[in-house]
Amino acid sequence: MMAELNPTAASLLGFLHAGEASGFELVEIAGAFIGDFWSLTRSQVYRELAAMAERGLVQAGPTGPRSRRPYRLTDSGRGAFAAWLAEPPGPEQIRFPLLLALAFGASADRELLLAHVAEHRVEHERRLAAYRTTATAGGLDAYQQATLAFGIRYEEAVLAWMDDIPAILAAG
Repeated sequence: MMAELNPTAASLLGFLHAGEASGFELVEIAGAFIGDFWSLTRSQVYRELAAMAERGLVQAGPTGPRSRRPYRLTDSGRGAFAAWLAEPPGPEQIRFPLLLALAFGASADRELLLAHVAEHRVEHERRLAAYRTTATAGGLDAYQQATLAFGIRYEEAVLAWMDDIPAILAAG
């Protein structure tokens, strides 16, 4: 029986389907490809690569320039990834620091909270613009398009919610 994969390990195996990559490259790929909705730290990536190499899911190549070691997917890794994809994903968990601060907002200055909302709004507007640019550029497969569509709808929803916050807080 194949041991279960955690989402971090599974994402690394998914990225390695495109070809071998070092831990450093995988951190960069993850940041660009899934960084807006799934975070991977450098230490997680290296820890998972070592564990997956030990399990035979990836094979480490020789250390190259700048102490980078390329990893490639093995047949066992492909099988483990396919098994992970076949399992139903667990429920999502929202980790939104601004939302956490608002949950305790009765103990804070209203204007300070609104300033925090305004600061966060800039980032959500930037993400939405970037997602829309990516959508119009094309070159994505249907699964990537579906993921991008979620990102666009999510950012639109967050921005609409931010528009409502002043009135909600004023009514409270």
